[in-house]
Amino acid sequence: MMQFGFSYVGAAFLVALFVPNLIWARHPPDGYDPSGENRVLRALERIGQVAVTGLTLFAADTNPRPWSALSWFLAAAVLLMIAYEACWVRYFRSSRTLSDFYRSAVGVPVPLATLPVTSFVLLGIYGESWPVVAAAVVLGVGHLGIHLRHAADTRN
Repeated sequence: MMQFGFSYVGAAFLVALFVPNLIWARHPPDGYDPSGENRVLRALERIGQVAVTGLTLFAADTNPRPWSALSWFLAAAVLLMIAYEACWVRYFRSSRTLSDFYRSAVGVPVPLATLPVTSFVLLGIYGESWPVVAAAVVLGVGHLGIHLRHAADTRN
């Protein structure tokens, strides 16, 4: 059962997620056009974004507690979020084209979409907060669906 209360871990994950996205939104790559996105995927993405933001911020059980087997999920979530930030650094240091934006990392397709979604799923598992996991899965279906399509269009 999810325990409601402020999650400073959730807040840190959200800051790590939002800061590079806000920078990117001010200067998206030339040719980026969201107008043709699938409406169902876009709706799932938006629902997932709102749910992940709210639930992660107020899922107190995602805050650190004594080490247990579940702590490995928190460690993995943190590592994936660090990898996500590294992918942003790689993108911002590049020529900032669509190909740079969708470039895979260590075999992970569209890492700027895949890594944070997976990180939030793992954070939810760590906190045994199944609403966070469900919200991240909904977000993943929409967000990954949209960006895998954009990446395929970019390659073609």
